[in-house]
Amino acid sequence: MEFMASLPPDKNVVLVGHSFGGLVISKAMETFPEMISVAAINATIAQLDNRITYDNGPINPPTTLILGLNYLATCVYKLSRIKDLALATTLVRPFYLYSGEDVSKEIVLSSKRYGSVRRVFIVATENEALKKEFQRLMIEKNPPDEVEEIEGSDHMTMISKPQQLFTTLVSIANKYS
Repeated sequence: MEFMASLPPDKNVVLVGHSFGGLVISKAMETFPEMISVAAINATIAQLDNRITYDNGPINPPTTLILGLNYLATCVYKLSRIKDLALATTLVRPFYLYSGEDVSKEIVLSSKRYGSVRRVFIVATENEALKKEFQRLMIEKNPPDEVEEIEGSDHMTMISKPQQLFTTLVSIANKYS
């Protein structure tokens, strides 16, 4: 949010949210709708062998999510190169779910602010973390201005289909900027 607040009022941005980044860009869309040309949303998370910790006790919200090796291999990096998966497994760190004030509180999205930002949903057709059918349900429940598909991409579209993602994002930016 600091970055968005630091922009001059005459500058607009194209936001891209991947996985948990959708939460962050939703907050930015609600807070700074007039500064956003378009928001592109790509992918999300499922469970499998992921671990959730409750560092503040079991009656409080979970504090971290740690992605499991099976989850990474079968959902996130399913179509990526083996060496990318191997690197990813060495980089696994806890993802803090409720670490910051902006994330730990409920984000209320309004049609006046959040709804005023043009949105493009990018479907990763082979995303095992978020099945295509569920992606379609999300699109139906919160219709974007446009839907793009990246054929043969897993959850990590930027690794499994980097050129197609780049081309799609440039096309979106050019169309809405």
